[in-house]
Amino acid sequence: MRMVDLIAKKRDGYPLTAKEIQFIVNGCTTESIPDYQLSAWAMAVCLRGMEAKETAYLTRAMAASGDKLIWDMPGRVVVDKHSTGGVGDKTSLILAPLVAACGVPVAKMSGRGLGHTGGTIDKLLSIPGFEAVLSEDRFRRQVQEVGAAIVAQSDRLAPADKRLYSLRDVTATVESVPLIASSVMSKKIAAGAQGIVLDVKYGAGAFMSTQEQAKSLAEAMVAIGKNLGRETVAVLSAMDEPLGCAVGNRIEVLEAIDVLRGQGPADLREACLDLGAQMLRVGRGIDDTQRGRALLETTLASGAAWRKFEELVEAQSGDLTAFFAGRGIEKSRRPGSLLKQTYASPVTGRITWLDARQIGLAAMVLGAGREMRTSEIDPDAGILLHHKRGQTVAAGEPLLTMLSRQPKKIAEAQRILATAVKIES
Repeated sequence: MRMVDLIAKKRDGYPLTAKEIQFIVNGCTTESIPDYQLSAWAMAVCLRGMEAKETAYLTRAMAASGDKLIWDMPGRVVVDKHSTGGVGDKTSLILAPLVAACGVPVAKMSGRGLGHTGGTIDKLLSIPGFEAVLSEDRFRRQVQEVGAAIVAQSDRLAPADKRLYSLRDVTATVESVPLIASSVMSKKIAAGAQGIVLDVKYGAGAFMSTQEQAKSLAEAMVAIGKNLGRETVAVLSAMDEPLGCAVGNRIEVLEAIDVLRGQGPADLREACLDLGAQMLRVGRGIDDTQRGRALLETTLASGAAWRKFEELVEAQSGDLTAFFAGRGIEKSRRPGSLLKQTYASPVTGRITWLDARQIGLAAMVLGAGREMRTSEIDPDAGILLHHKRGQTVAAGEPLLTMLSRQPKKIAEAQRILATAVKIES
């Protein structure tokens, strides 16, 4: 069996067999198949698609490419939540401690940023000392003792997906439904999640531009979960404008903390209550979403969710005192001071459009995301929105603030943002 033949077969629109997909996954894991051939195959899949059974073969093979966790917590359902990517989406930072404080263990395996979208792990690494890569024993122990952990994908869990995931980001194959579905579900299965809640985004800032595409992806992932015996629920949510007001890494953590402390943007809080109610449904059997939301709101108001976040960060060696003081470990290695540049409204009127994708791209240019696989992220870079869609602004009033250490990048980001905002005067 040769990889070049399998690339050609998929290029020509033919389905691959279970053995052929297993060959690809084995070669991906052992690195006997080079990046350029995996990239070519991923593009063929992106253009030609996969049948449902092919996606199932790929999911199973990637989940089995490394170790698999098994949770031994009698009487409790270990839950994981996943978002398909958005701009300003920091819901996992809120939901893991919030749901855990409600008595449902959360074992969250998260990824790094893809394209214009942010990654939960990149955000958490803006906390000095935070350890995202944990041994399986430490991961298991933390979920049992703290009730929640958010970890990066280790080399031992779904390693084939880890390699393919990094290639998709730089080969314009992120948006492929079968590649997204198999990537997401292989990680959840390898991490042993017994209940899975999926936040499937659609709109300008999502990988799925239409609600119909998002529905197709949601159905594909739910089908995989159910076939593998996992309680799986999907929620569709719009991503035309950024979620919340912060787009970056450190500033998104700060905004998540605001919500955990009972404050924060209303749209972000509502998104967390909706998703949290589904996590309680899967983990505690609370089918009444209003009752679930009420429990979540009570937990937020009591301060228990914020205390659980502090406990989670401490368990993973993070230093919140240094974080609040702005003393990042990496900062000493980054030349130049953090620059702040305001982008002002050119006219007086009502904001009718805030393009999440363009804002995400601008934040990436400023240093908050990766333009290339090897790009280094500046945890302090990003964009702060001062207004949201539907609000009225005056000419010269700040619309947003750009944060970066690179003056040339600020000018480039400003050009991108000029197409991201529409105001009716």
